[in-house]
Amino acid sequence: MSDEHIETGVSSSKEVPAIAEPSDVGLIELTPKPSTADVAMDDPAVELASPPVTIPPVVDVHALDWAAVHDAVAPTAIRARMRATVEAFEALLDRAEGPGLLFDGHRAEAGDRAIRVAAIDPATPLWIVGDLHGDLLALEAALAVIRTEQADAGSNIIFLGDLFDDGGFGLEVLLRIFELILAAPNCVCIIVGNHDEALSYDGNRFASGVSPSDFADFLNANLAHEWIERAGKLAVRLFAQAPHALFMPDGLLVAHAGFPLSDLHARLEETGDWNDPACLSDFTWTRAHPTARRKMPNRFTRGSQFGYEDFAAFCELSGRLGRPVTHMVRGHDHVEERYATYPAYDAHPILTTVALSRRLPRETFGPRERVPTIARFVAGGLPQVHRLHIPADIVDAVFPEPGNAAGEDVSP
Repeated sequence: MSDEHIETGVSSSKEVPAIAEPSDVGLIELTPKPSTADVAMDDPAVELASPPVTIPPVVDVHALDWAAVHDAVAPTAIRARMRATVEAFEALLDRAEGPGLLFDGHRAEAGDRAIRVAAIDPATPLWIVGDLHGDLLALEAALAVIRTEQADAGSNIIFLGDLFDDGGFGLEVLLRIFELILAAPNCVCIIVGNHDEALSYDGNRFASGVSPSDFADFLNANLAHEWIERAGKLAVRLFAQAPHALFMPDGLLVAHAGFPLSDLHARLEETGDWNDPACLSDFTWTRAHPTARRKMPNRFTRGSQFGYEDFAAFCELSGRLGRPVTHMVRGHDHVEERYATYPAYDAHPILTTVALSRRLPRETFGPRERVPTIARFVAGGLPQVHRLHIPADIVDAVFPEPGNAAGEDVSP
């Protein structure tokens, strides 16, 4: 499966406008209007996509006001708003009816974390943002692109998790996403990543069951800072109730990592329990092997791999269980190009997308400056990749050698 690149701005049909100065919560309006033209899973007139799934051409984004994007990377301003943000987000999570995030209304019951999305509004752009790992620059660049492409009704965003760890601005990324949710809860969905799920709080200290775990270390170093501690507690609360997977009406599976592996299929077929803890773990922790036919599930590690026949078997099973899956979008694997499709998965395509503008500390090879990607939902196809060509000097300014420590400044 080859990808055709469009060497223009954020689309092949129009010139990209300059980005306006950000407001307090910044760069994007998330206020979709109600629509009666939703694509519904249960509508017999709507046929689910069947293989081969289309693969839209890649869009290379060059023509943004990168100086404005750089200016939007404002950790000091984000921290200045921290108390107000944390207090408002606590109130949102305390609501008796729940926070009302995007797709929450599609849950089978309050604790459903593998959500079968019954319908989506085709008039409202839906964007998917992969792993950020504290990359405030990539987040602001993504929001700038989304703003240029949004419809009059606004835009919806799915974050694929892993908001922190690996250095960078973990606290600021978390607070910015809190702000986006507060601005329009029903426009933002957070999928649990393995680093998000691994964060815990026992009433005294934070801990993490994954490495690297520098965000938990940062929180513990700042337990005396009331608002940082409360922000960490909010992260634990948010991810405790966030979904691990979305089953979209056109057959797209959205998850941080993968899907229930083959050793769970018999039990899943018997019980139909998509919220089985082992299934939720596989949505969040498993890794894609780019060429293998099958991989033996290894329950001694949550990072067990899968192959293309494993995904085909899962697609066949999910169809029998009334949740047809034909293709998938995920993050989790930090591929060098920051996105990947895999030719071996041509029958049931998979897109990996991560929004990382720099080489992470644990990445040994390759340039420091990377091209982060985001993706736009396309009914019946893989989401369309957008490559954000942030100028190298801006990446270097935000993440200077020999590593970035700016996110560790905890002065009130």
